[in-house]
Amino acid sequence: MLRDITIGQYFPGKSIVHRTDPRLKLVLVILMIVTLFLAAGPISYALLALYIFSVIKISGIQPKMVVRGLKPVVFIVVFTALLNLFYTPGTELWGFGFLHITDQGIRVAILMVLRILLLIIGTSMLTYTTSPIELTDGLEMLLSPLKKIHLPVHELAMMMSIALRFIPTLIEETEKIIAAQKARGADFESGNIIQRARAMVPILVPLFISAFRRADELAIAMECRLYRGDVGRTRMKQMKLGRVDALTGAVSVLVFAAVIVLGRMGW
Repeated sequence: MLRDITIGQYFPGKSIVHRTDPRLKLVLVILMIVTLFLAAGPISYALLALYIFSVIKISGIQPKMVVRGLKPVVFIVVFTALLNLFYTPGTELWGFGFLHITDQGIRVAILMVLRILLLIIGTSMLTYTTSPIELTDGLEMLLSPLKKIHLPVHELAMMMSIALRFIPTLIEETEKIIAAQKARGADFESGNIIQRARAMVPILVPLFISAFRRADELAIAMECRLYRGDVGRTRMKQMKLGRVDALTGAVSVLVFAAVIVLGRMGW
């Protein structure tokens, strides 16, 4: 299960999606999320799904990696679908006790599953195609107007970047600890929920110790390199919007506008 967590991973590439300005990608992801919640019918969802799958195709990211990233949320998706399926009012098609399946429930369940899956896939493409450094710089530049009210924009962006960067590292560390505990005879699969929760203690304790040690080492390394926030800080690569960004933004906005119009029409 831990190997299926792909949040925060970056897959290098030279596609149009990779070369798009990170500021534009952040804005487009926000617009995509808003558009996703405004879609209301199968046609609008199909158009948005076509857009997201086109982005995956253009980026060169392997579809199996995208599917692999969905495995940790299968339970949430199934649970949400069942709730909408049995507890949405409408014309009853089947009933047993307090469980009732309606035509509206089937429709809502399908659309809700599509919404969750598209939301996860669409937002994951941001980290798949954007390096942590670019993501940090893009977020910092987008939030730079907030510096006027003395908000620590650079520090917030840096913390987010470090958090994303260390997700794969902590997952790898967790796998090593689990393997070491199993070699010592630890059992994490048998017993009830309480017993399984207690069995996780030998994993969590060394994991927290390792995380704090890595944080301390990172802080010392940053201090040794005279890191002082964004005071006098410069960037090796300056961000500039080009033709690729203009084309990407225009196509994306047109798709989002079409999805919103179709959603208003109930399609």
